[in-house]
Amino acid sequence: MATRKAASHNSGELRLRPLRRAALPAATRALARFLIGKYVVHDVPQGRLCGRIVETEAYPPGDAAGHAYIGETRRNRALFLRRGHAYVYFAYGSSYLLNVSSESRGVGAGVLIRALEPRAGIAEMERRRGSKRLRDLTRGPGRLAEALGVDLRQNGVDLCGHGTLRLASDGRKPGAIGRSVRIGITKDAHRLLRFYERGNPYVSGSRRLNH
Repeated sequence: MATRKAASHNSGELRLRPLRRAALPAATRALARFLIGKYVVHDVPQGRLCGRIVETEAYPPGDAAGHAYIGETRRNRALFLRRGHAYVYFAYGSSYLLNVSSESRGVGAGVLIRALEPRAGIAEMERRRGSKRLRDLTRGPGRLAEALGVDLRQNGVDLCGHGTLRLASDGRKPGAIGRSVRIGITKDAHRLLRFYERGNPYVSGSRRLNH
């Protein structure tokens, strides 16, 4: 069972360094796996909101389920930036979803951040989510974007560096990484492009997918 004690680390206790672009694998599948155990950090007026990535999905070039499949448009332009930029879109009429562009400039592809383990700014995340269920604050892509205050204003921002929204690392290796089909898609649904930290209670999806 997830508890506040297990996840409660204030920003002073976390020793994080920004992820440089050169550290990011230059291929979508590899990046999706690499991001497990890394962090998403968002500095907002209320303080630092931070979560450790425990689940991702890859949408590589040519993937019929990816937003880049139709070619570059005004909406998906951030997916065609060089790896390490944010692609944020509004889904289901209710939620923003955070993705990371994953290839070279002009090649459309991305990695969806599906779940985080909350690590800093938990009280503010609870306020933004209107919930004190720690396990559910950032378990799922819509929930995590709401908890971190991510919306279309962050679409296209560079996540590699010292911006207010960025990727970071604590230098530690993740636990065992599992792989499965992606969640909630119908095109190219057989592909094993979802990655997650085995046994982590903040991973989304059914028990069948998380064995």
